[in-house]
Amino acid sequence: MSILITGGAGFIGSHTCVEILDAGYDVVVVDNLSNSSRKALERVEKITGKTLKFYEADVRNTDALRKIFSENSIDAVIHFAGYKAVGESVREPLKYYDNNIGCTVSLLSVMDEFGVKRIVFSSSATVYGIPEKMPITEEMPLSAINPYGRTKLFIEEILRDRYNADNGWSIALLRYFNPIGAHKSGLIGESPKGIPNNLMPFISQVAVGRLTELHVFGDDYNTSDGTGSRDYIHVVDLAKGHVKAIEWAFTHTGCEAFNLGTGKGTTVMELRDAFVRASGVDIPYVIDPRRPGDLDELYASCDKAKSVLGWEATLNINDMCKDTWLWQRDNPNGYD
Repeated sequence: MSILITGGAGFIGSHTCVEILDAGYDVVVVDNLSNSSRKALERVEKITGKTLKFYEADVRNTDALRKIFSENSIDAVIHFAGYKAVGESVREPLKYYDNNIGCTVSLLSVMDEFGVKRIVFSSSATVYGIPEKMPITEEMPLSAINPYGRTKLFIEEILRDRYNADNGWSIALLRYFNPIGAHKSGLIGESPKGIPNNLMPFISQVAVGRLTELHVFGDDYNTSDGTGSRDYIHVVDLAKGHVKAIEWAFTHTGCEAFNLGTGKGTTVMELRDAFVRASGVDIPYVIDPRRPGDLDELYASCDKAKSVLGWEATLNINDMCKDTWLWQRDNPNGYD
């Protein structure tokens, strides 16, 4: 069976390609390489010893999608393609609405044309907005607080409408918490272009000297050390969650949301200290003012993913730091 992976050359996409190939599926990737590298896919093939088919194209381009679907017998889709920087989405909301929602509508339209009705969507914990309690369950109210999060929420609604119009669809909405880590080979990992938006690549780039110090936003949160706490999940665990979601999609119809996290929080300083232990490199830091809207803590309940998909995270913070350091140490400039 053949799986189309949009945005498959990106951080989560490339790791998912590894797990999908290892699970015995054929993989077709479409990616415009705007925030990713063709080298990631070459390394996926090296890791797995298997080949995949790659198309460099924008998912908003329906003609390009039709070519892909006509040249391949696609059985299901994993949809990663989209912009993902919260800060940029606040500065350029129209760019995010046009790209993230536009490519999804194009994709669903072509899937309709070719009768493909199975999709796993890369959603986000940002769809919960500011939750009133922890842990976060899938039944809690949805209310995104930035344009990036709203694109994820709107796409979820589009997919629910797609299912309501045709109950033959199988749709898994995977709400990620905070993916970090890298493949244990050190061959693929997170390689953001420009200054990183996320904590772990910022830490690892300080470790290899690309950045001078870590900026910690606030030390007066109601946590064990005063820094914000988040649910970090190893990207390989996350990728394996997509394999389980595809298996579910082949045996069920419906539109279901699943949290993918570890169910526990780690503070900024706990993550920084774990990375220092894993790498043996000091990470200098400065405390900056809190950012508006940041919460004390966020962590998931993953009971539904365990009971329905048979999935749970197995790798811990030490694994995440060790694997990130191996990737960054051996690839100090990422794929460049």
